[in-house]
Amino acid sequence: MSKKRIIKMVYKALKTSDGAGVSINRSIGTQQLSVVDPFLLLDEFSSDDPDDYIAGFPSHPHRGFETVTYMIDGKLQHEDSAGNRGELQSGSVQWMTAGKGVVHSEMPLQENGLMRGFQLWLNLPAKHKMMEPRYQNLEPSDIPEIMEEDYKVKVIAGEFQGIKGPVNGVITDPVYLDVTINPETEMQIAMPDNHNAVAYIFEGAVDLGEGLIDRGNLIVLSNEGDLYAKSGKDGARFLVLAATALNEPIARSGPFVMNTREEIMKAYEDFRF
Repeated sequence: MSKKRIIKMVYKALKTSDGAGVSINRSIGTQQLSVVDPFLLLDEFSSDDPDDYIAGFPSHPHRGFETVTYMIDGKLQHEDSAGNRGELQSGSVQWMTAGKGVVHSEMPLQENGLMRGFQLWLNLPAKHKMMEPRYQNLEPSDIPEIMEEDYKVKVIAGEFQGIKGPVNGVITDPVYLDVTINPETEMQIAMPDNHNAVAYIFEGAVDLGEGLIDRGNLIVLSNEGDLYAKSGKDGARFLVLAATALNEPIARSGPFVMNTREEIMKAYEDFRF
């Protein structure tokens, strides 16, 4: 048995709103947990009430980091200041490297039904904060899914059982897995050492070494060893996220994440925001 990752802390996601009033559960990017280097923010949106999501995320700028939007259910239309436009459907991912800056919007393409997914913010190192923006748009068919008798794993980034995810060229070498486990099942997830790691439970409950933890909780893990998980009586579904820490100063304000306050002020000037 390989070394086991241990639980450092557990945080309950906090209900808040963002964009034009979209209801979200935020687990990273709060007063209780500002950052898990290099993860800056993790939001879960999940509702079948259109009032919770219909206003969407109108045009807004970003600079200095990456945003990852993962749709579980529903449809969003994204559009940016460079003329890029597309649709995110159930099971698709947009990995946007904002770099030196982009203005974009994400608006619902539905007026009713379930809208469910995640947005993750991933920091960029100082020397890459002003890189050219880029997108990696992934359709559901682009994302490999490993199916076993007792579990399935979607590999968005990183690797699971020798299968690599389609996201490439990301400086922090991230792992992004969507894991579903059948009831009362155990599994092992091999993880790269020296990667900070978290797990976010969004269905059922899972034991990562210290008893069952139910949905809506973020678990911060140690940075060495593999992850051992056992689901509860109703099974479990959770994200596993890991990446190399940057260990750099962070200055953040609204849609900008830089290394100094002076760089933040320059971003506001550049976007006249």
